[in-house]
Amino acid sequence: MAEARGAGTARTKLACTNLAHAIAASGAEDKRALRLMQWPNIAIVSAYNDMLSAHQPLERFPSLIKAAAREAGAVAQFAGGVPAMCDGVTQGMPGMELSLLSRDVIAMATAVALTHNVFDAALCLGVCDKIVPGLLIGALAFGHLPVVFVPGGPMSSGLANREKARVRQFAMYDTGLVGDVLEAYERLILDAMRGDHTLFTTAEGIERLREVSTPLLESPPPVRVYAAGSWGPNAIHQLVAPHAWRLPFERTWRDPNPAGA
Repeated sequence: MAEARGAGTARTKLACTNLAHAIAASGAEDKRALRLMQWPNIAIVSAYNDMLSAHQPLERFPSLIKAAAREAGAVAQFAGGVPAMCDGVTQGMPGMELSLLSRDVIAMATAVALTHNVFDAALCLGVCDKIVPGLLIGALAFGHLPVVFVPGGPMSSGLANREKARVRQFAMYDTGLVGDVLEAYERLILDAMRGDHTLFTTAEGIERLREVSTPLLESPPPVRVYAAGSWGPNAIHQLVAPHAWRLPFERTWRDPNPAGA
């Protein structure tokens, strides 16, 4: 990293033909700035697709970033895209087996996008617990470049903000560890940087889960009905008995129903 940082702008070392290929698709103003080394060049790496509601808003981000970069005296180029799959779409299907493996593909795709050696910084656009760590792993291979991770923005969950705040407050204060709680993505990124694999499932873990869940899938238990708007049937207590679920605002559920009704 120190060697790469000390070498200065990478495109100053490129042959004319290499640089010509890198800027051929740029507009006249951007092309001139890049050719004369007047402005820094920012890479855009995006996980945009139309399949996932969290990533679809990223469609318009590159044009906005390019315009903002020009106003600030810089050039932004779309360096490459990375895949982004959703567990919710592939749940129960063979494609689910690719979920964790996709993180490695995302890391490689990020590295490929930044390998062109014409960038001074990068913006990585993505959301989710597989895409963001994958972007981070790939970007760390170019640790001499400043990198900013850009999410797609907040999504509506269908719950009013006041209700969400009450649920979160209950859950956090009930643990007694409010001061130690990190946001989910902060925790994942920190663990990835530290090399802590605790929250990252291994291939062996996935195989073991399949092994113990297959009998349940092949011979499912009877469906339990429950009232609309509730947290589910009281029979779910039998799954964790003699313990109890930690459900907000449902203190009456603390006592499991022995009959499983």
